[in-house]
Amino acid sequence: MAAMLQPQIILLKEGTDTSQGKPQLVSNINACTAVADVVRTTLGPRGMDKLIHDDKGTVTISNDGATIMKLLDIVHPAAKILVDIAKSQDSEVGDGTTTVVLLAAEFLREAKPFIEDGVHSQNLIRSYRTACSLAIDKIKELAVSIEGKSLEEKKSLLAKCASTTLSSKLIGGEREFFASMVVDAVIAIGNDDRLSMIGIKKVPGGNMRDSFLVNGVAFKKTFSYAGFEQQPKKFLNPKILLLNVELELKSEKENAEIRLSDPAQYQSIVDAEWNIIYDKLDKCVNSGAKVVLSRLAIGDLATQYFADRDIFCAGRVTEEDLKRVAAATGGTMQTSVNNIIDEILGTCEVFEERQVGNERFNIFNGCPSGQTATIVLRGGADQFIEEAERSLHDAIMIVRRALKNSTVVAGGGAIDMEISRYLRQHARTIAGKSQLFINSYAKALEVIPRQLCDNAGFDATDVLNKLRQKHALPSGEGAPYGVDITTGGIADSFANFVWEPAVVKINAINAATEAACLILSVDETVKNPKSESAQGDAAASAMGGRGRGGAFRGRGRGMRR
Repeated sequence: MAAMLQPQIILLKEGTDTSQGKPQLVSNINACTAVADVVRTTLGPRGMDKLIHDDKGTVTISNDGATIMKLLDIVHPAAKILVDIAKSQDSEVGDGTTTVVLLAAEFLREAKPFIEDGVHSQNLIRSYRTACSLAIDKIKELAVSIEGKSLEEKKSLLAKCASTTLSSKLIGGEREFFASMVVDAVIAIGNDDRLSMIGIKKVPGGNMRDSFLVNGVAFKKTFSYAGFEQQPKKFLNPKILLLNVELELKSEKENAEIRLSDPAQYQSIVDAEWNIIYDKLDKCVNSGAKVVLSRLAIGDLATQYFADRDIFCAGRVTEEDLKRVAAATGGTMQTSVNNIIDEILGTCEVFEERQVGNERFNIFNGCPSGQTATIVLRGGADQFIEEAERSLHDAIMIVRRALKNSTVVAGGGAIDMEISRYLRQHARTIAGKSQLFINSYAKALEVIPRQLCDNAGFDATDVLNKLRQKHALPSGEGAPYGVDITTGGIADSFANFVWEPAVVKINAINAATEAACLILSVDETVKNPKSESAQGDAAASAMGGRGRGGAFRGRGRGMRR
């Protein structure tokens, strides 16, 4: 009797939502598979695009996994983990964002029946981690190094990697054209790690083949004053002066008070202002510079002064562009015009102002330090150019990774099928439940070739059976075989130059396994209720808004007295 009258223990605030146990885990798995279904159709060269329309009315068309995941407003706490791994894959490697989301969801989907049958999730996690390290070791073993080749050979190999990445993008039709451009841009910046050294400028109009690479810096013509048209628009081997100085006539501040005993003194004050600006301009001219760029404004007086002396000037140049000009030309940005010596001036082979579409561009070509490059993108619609820029970003990241970690593996689902076969073989040597779990991990890896077939409209079962048969050959000659997107059969991905850097695959499998294990290890979700004060405030503001609106309406109509 005493036991029955135990007082109830209230631990959590009223309204707290707690869900735990098996149904909770299954619900998390379902949420993750639902997220993966959104990006599933974007995988591969025949992947579809998504049109995302946000609350501000901005329209984005993309098939880049990370971009789509960022733009989706996902509220489910477990599904947010997939968004995070897509972002980390994008920042770490640049490509393989759709792959990583699909793999994580597939690992969870394969784990679901085991969870429902009452298997403890820790057993699954242990087996998945084992399978992951085996898979990564196998990738490293299968990877082929491109080190020790001549620059020309290396360039063509890197272009193959870039065109594999670009083949699944909107600009896939022109992938050879853009792949060589990306490789040239990455090789131009050398060992510099800063991606900002490769500028991408977008100019609507023309077609994609009108895009070009500047071995140096290009930026849009800045706002300019009268006198600008008289300046020369082309120089050979000019000296370039970079300033962070305002070359404008400064007027006194509002309400400035000057007390004079003699009106003639006022003229001397006015003259002093003019002398200051002329002194600055003289110093710029005497430095021998033929191109003067400043981050701050260059006024009409200065523009005309420089034009009379055959000097080109541009004010209000963005900081990013100025930094790239400094890196390319070897100049140094100055915050004062005093003591300008030759060492701080930059130089380039050709400077010219050129019309691109309906914009004018200032272009610095043949820069001595050569540590920067600019890609000028052309195309029809704005959304199209935006997507082309995202595609090129992925390709640039891939080429940088391939240059640094110079090993590549076969793409087109070949490496996934080979690891799947290897893990299945390995699972047979294990006694106990772990054999089933590693088998399910191996099965999950087949999602990549299967999805590639589905997206291209081929019979996935048929192609996968051919691939399994090829990969099962004892000689191991079937290892590089993957899906052939053009014919709907299978082909040697390595021979067809469908390559991707090994680091992309390693990172994707690592991140996907970690995410799957993280979600499997959650057994309870606690959602705290909104605090009452917050709810009260929200209600009050809603009421207040309504009341105020009413008051204004009444006044607007003219109330009868």
